[in-house]
Amino acid sequence: MKYDFDFETNRKNTNSLKWDEIESTYPMWVADMDFKTAPEITDGFLKRINEGIFGYNVLNDKFYESYINWWDKYHNFKIKKDWIIFSTGVVPSISSAVRSLTNIGDNVVILTPVYNIFFNSIINNKRNVLESALKYENGIYEIDYFDLEEKLKLEKTSLLIFCNPHNPIGKIWDKEELIKIGKLCKKYNVIVISDEIHCDIVAPGYSYIPFASVSDINKDISITLISPSKCFNLAGIQTSIAVIINENLKKKFERGLNTDECAEGNTLAVIAPNLAFNYGRAWLDEMNEYVFNNRLFVEKYFNENIKEFKVIKGYATYLVWIDINGIDSKDFKDYLFKKTGVYISDGILYGKTGKSFIRINIATTKKRIKEALDLIKEAYNMYIIERK
Repeated sequence: MKYDFDFETNRKNTNSLKWDEIESTYPMWVADMDFKTAPEITDGFLKRINEGIFGYNVLNDKFYESYINWWDKYHNFKIKKDWIIFSTGVVPSISSAVRSLTNIGDNVVILTPVYNIFFNSIINNKRNVLESALKYENGIYEIDYFDLEEKLKLEKTSLLIFCNPHNPIGKIWDKEELIKIGKLCKKYNVIVISDEIHCDIVAPGYSYIPFASVSDINKDISITLISPSKCFNLAGIQTSIAVIINENLKKKFERGLNTDECAEGNTLAVIAPNLAFNYGRAWLDEMNEYVFNNRLFVEKYFNENIKEFKVIKGYATYLVWIDINGIDSKDFKDYLFKKTGVYISDGILYGKTGKSFIRINIATTKKRIKEALDLIKEAYNMYIIERK
C-alpha cells in the first residue's frame, strides 16, 4: 500500500469530539476516522494556508466540476451546475430542509434503525417522527413497503429522510428499491431528502446508486445531500452540497438555507471538494480496502469468540451494526465503558428496533480494533455472569 493505515495517530488533546469529549481508552462511537487524511489533500490545504489571507470566499468552476465529474465518472449520474447549492454540512441541510419544506406538526418518515441525528432534526423543529421499521430476519434488513405506505399516506406526512447507503446497517440500496420508494413518495406528495454522505465508503467491487439517478420521478421529488467529508475524513472542514433538480423545490430549500446562514463556505471548505475528488482517489481506494478488511476481521472475531453476537453483513460505511442477542444495548454499553473504557454506540439511539444492537466504528488501526474486541469479549463474559 502507498498509504500507511496502520500508523497510530494520537488525537487526544486536539479538540476531537471523538477522543476528547468522553474520556475513553477506545472511542468507537463518533463517525470519523483515526486515519490521516490523504496527503494530497492536506498539501493543498497547506498551500492555501501559506497564502496567509482568509477573507470571504466564492465558489469557482473547480468546485462545481469536482462534484460533477466525480458523480458522472463513478456513479453514472450527470449533475448540472444549476442543480448545486453549497451548504456547511449535510446535517445543517437536513434541519434547514425540515424547517423550510414542512410545517410544525407535520410527520417526517424515517426508515429505522437509522442515523440518530435524523430524530434530532425532526423533534427539535417540532415535527413528528414516524418510524417505518425495516424488516429484520436472519441478519438481513428489508423495507416494509406496506408499513412505509401506511406512514406516507397520512395527511400530515410531508417528508421522508432517507439514508443512502444506510447508516447504521451498512446496506447499499438497489435500483428497484430506490424506484419503488420514489413512486410511493410521488403518489402521496412526499418530498425525499436523501443523505448520501457515506456514498463512497464501500467494499471493493461495490458502488452505491444515487437516489435521484434512477428515474425522472426520483429527480423531481428529491434533495440529494453529498460531501467529501465522511469518505475523505474531512468532517471538521464543513463542506457539502445539495443537488436539487426541481426548480420550485430548489428555491424553497435555498431560501431556507440562506435564512439559516448555512450557505457560505470557509476558506478550506471551498477548495476541499476539488482536492478530494481530483487527487484523493488512490487514498480512498486503499482506505476502503483497509476498512473492509477490518470488517472481515470483526466478523471472524465475533464468530469465534462471542458467538451470541451477530455482525450484520454490510457493504458500505465504516460502521458495524451488531445484533447482541436480546441484551439491552444501553445497559451493555454503559457496563462495557465502566469496566473497560471502550465506548460504543447503543442501538436504541437509532430507533425502537435498535434496542438489542450496538454500533462500532472500525475506521481505525487493526491493532486498536483487536485490543478493543478483546476488551468487549472480557466485558461480555463478566456481564453474563453478573446478570445470571
